[in-house]
Amino acid sequence: MTWSIYLGVVVQGVLTGLVYGLMALGLSVIFGVVRVVNFAHGEFAVVAMYAAFLLFRELGLDPLVTMLPIAAAFFIVGFALQATLINSFVGRSEHEQFILLVGVAIVILNGLLMLFGPDARPANLPYAFDSYAIGPLFIDKVRIYSAVAALAIAAGLFAFFRYTVTGTAIRACADNLTGAAVVGLNVKRLYAITFGIGLACVGAAGALMVTIADAAPNLGPAYTLLAFIIVIVGGLGSMAGALVGGVLIGVSEALAGFIIQPSMKSMFSFALLIAVLVLRPHGLLGRRA
Repeated sequence: MTWSIYLGVVVQGVLTGLVYGLMALGLSVIFGVVRVVNFAHGEFAVVAMYAAFLLFRELGLDPLVTMLPIAAAFFIVGFALQATLINSFVGRSEHEQFILLVGVAIVILNGLLMLFGPDARPANLPYAFDSYAIGPLFIDKVRIYSAVAALAIAAGLFAFFRYTVTGTAIRACADNLTGAAVVGLNVKRLYAITFGIGLACVGAAGALMVTIADAAPNLGPAYTLLAFIIVIVGGLGSMAGALVGGVLIGVSEALAGFIIQPSMKSMFSFALLIAVLVLRPHGLLGRRA
């Protein structure tokens, strides 16, 4: 039936969108607390894709298994990067932060090209073409597994910020930086932890992305742009908004690719972005300035 075909496309879009949302969640967390826009966000996601690809090719480890150690490694990288380099740019003008992080993105992109070349590298998982039959729908296993993993990580992150002492301190820095410093919070250390958490989200999302897309260096700028669209649609600094925006973008891309042609899916993403900016400039779940 025609309705079941469209419903299947929407479900696939929702599942892919949850992985997109996890990737954008890292960008939203960093901006919401540190007030620095990570213009190398997509490049870090591609590094995670290649890490998952290599671990699968060389050791036979499923990306769903390597997702957590990759996220842990990215947390360490993010913590060190913030503590040694980015902290000195916090509070500087936006164009200086832009130049710094675009420079980091260019270094990563060219490093990937030198190591792996321009060709895409697929992770040929043994269940890549398997699916679950749910009534009239056939849903890809890889998308279900990736979406469930993305939701689990997002739920853990929400719980961390809500129920832990460190998470509460980070939220205090985001709400009132001066007040947090006055009461004795180590703001620079909390910023480093936050940047580490943001990159950990990117690392986990990149490992999940390699299950549904081939790793290629030129995906970096596209994923950075995609993350920007998602967080603007959902609301800058809103964690829940990042997931909602990811789902909306995932569904719009899936429908555009199915109804028209895959090359047109970006047009629908930008159309959704423009509509949100016109009707709700602060995003769907963002707070008014």
